[in-house]
Amino acid sequence: MTDAAASSVGPLVTGSEIARLAGVTRAAVSNWRRRYDDFPAPAGGAANSPLYALAEVQEWLDKQRKGQEVSPEVELWQTMRAAYGEQMVGGLAEVAAVLAGGREPKLPDDVAARVQGLAQTEAPVDLVNGLTERFMDSARRAGSDQVTPERVVRAVCHFAPELPADATVFDPACGIGVLLLSIAPEAGMRCCGQEMDADSARFAQLRADLLGRSGVRIVAGDSLRADEWPDLKADLVVCDPPAGVTEWGREELLLDSRWELGTPSKAEGELAWLQHAYAHTEPGGQVVMVMPASVAYRKAGRRIRSELVRRGIVRQVVALPPGTATSHALPIHLWCLRRPESTARADTNHTVRMIDLTDNSPDSTLEPRPDQVADVPLIELLDDTVDLTPGSHLRSRHRDYPGEYAALRKELEDQIRRLAALLPELTAGGGPGSLDSSTTSVADLARAGLVTYDGQEPISASEQLDTDYLQGFLRSSVNARRSTSASGTYRLDGRGSRIPRMGIDEQRRYGSAFRALSAFEEGMRKVDDLSRRLAEVARDGLATGALAPEG
Repeated sequence: MTDAAASSVGPLVTGSEIARLAGVTRAAVSNWRRRYDDFPAPAGGAANSPLYALAEVQEWLDKQRKGQEVSPEVELWQTMRAAYGEQMVGGLAEVAAVLAGGREPKLPDDVAARVQGLAQTEAPVDLVNGLTERFMDSARRAGSDQVTPERVVRAVCHFAPELPADATVFDPACGIGVLLLSIAPEAGMRCCGQEMDADSARFAQLRADLLGRSGVRIVAGDSLRADEWPDLKADLVVCDPPAGVTEWGREELLLDSRWELGTPSKAEGELAWLQHAYAHTEPGGQVVMVMPASVAYRKAGRRIRSELVRRGIVRQVVALPPGTATSHALPIHLWCLRRPESTARADTNHTVRMIDLTDNSPDSTLEPRPDQVADVPLIELLDDTVDLTPGSHLRSRHRDYPGEYAALRKELEDQIRRLAALLPELTAGGGPGSLDSSTTSVADLARAGLVTYDGQEPISASEQLDTDYLQGFLRSSVNARRSTSASGTYRLDGRGSRIPRMGIDEQRRYGSAFRALSAFEEGMRKVDDLSRRLAEVARDGLATGALAPEG
């Protein structure tokens, strides 16, 4: 559907947003799509991420008595989505400008009308904060790194030092200002920020103005190539820099004075941001950086890590729980730095505090247990790799090898016993090829409306077809060959695949067997993982002296 056609039906919503409107799970909405012929047809989006007309969805929910009344805030958000699409930050800035008293509003008529209506009942700051929360939630669900995730903000605030009321705080990659304004909540604090995206910088400044934060100034621009704060020295610098960016300007910045710890390689853009942040601290000033875990051990950054350790600059490294950065699955660390009061080299008896929270839930406490903390002497860090990964320094100090070995061995034995019970009882059939005489293609089933797709997975859309039976035959070696392209790519949907024709009772018998085999395969994967972990614990325990052979 064209953009013009999509816009003619009004605001569009995703399946997840329909679930929130109706107060149900995303799976329930998928089920409605399959079960109800009158469920609204997609009005836009792609096959795997369809969009629906909000008005049609609301009408259907009301008819089915499944919906809840759509709030004016939701209607405003959906109208803005339809109007701005991927440029939502620009839309947020325009709304904030109008609420701040802008003289030349550029809002589309339908957005302007809804903003004016809400402004009659809500304070401008509450309305902007509500839109900010929706934008952050949308970015999180889309896997976008456009804003610092809420859990990362919480972690930075937890591990940041306490600040005096008149402190200066700087964020050189501040986005829409969420981290900066959270780390410095006091109205008297001076907050300085820079952001490459002009719309984000504008929205951050307008939101700060609406919050009454007169000490906040945020400017647009590329911090590494065009630093707008060259003389700023802050008490605290916080930064969640762009990760994995190689085109950060190395060639034009080779002789830059900020690289006092070493010139970062092209692949180490994060260490360029770290030194930029460090350059903006006064003696005794501190830095809290959000860093990909790989920066702690990559070979290209060894020299800079070594200088951070030798000079006593790095004070603490925190490995955060998996899932903290919801925009991606990569593990992240917090690096806590402090500029020494003098230029003297640090005493080798000094330590770096290592905190490993990777066994914790991302929503649990950020206070580490005793076994999750180690104060590592500098001399231990200054080896051939200068690895600053907390886990690599904690394992040998706190690991309970005998307990781990006993627990893993028992878990493996239990899992192996369960595997045999998972295998279905199978008897001799009619022989190879006996089911080939009466088959039908998946493409025919799809055309007949018996098969639909949940993502890439084909599933039954009819009481005449069992999903486990369908997917079991699709995963057979014969159909796997039909579903594999010349390049070797396998796709489960394989519309050219064929399955035997059977009555529903017979289908369910086969489906039950296929389901048991899937559970068996999953169990085997667990056994493989347990075996690998058990061997690793046993080998390391023997090598360190924590374990010994019996007798």
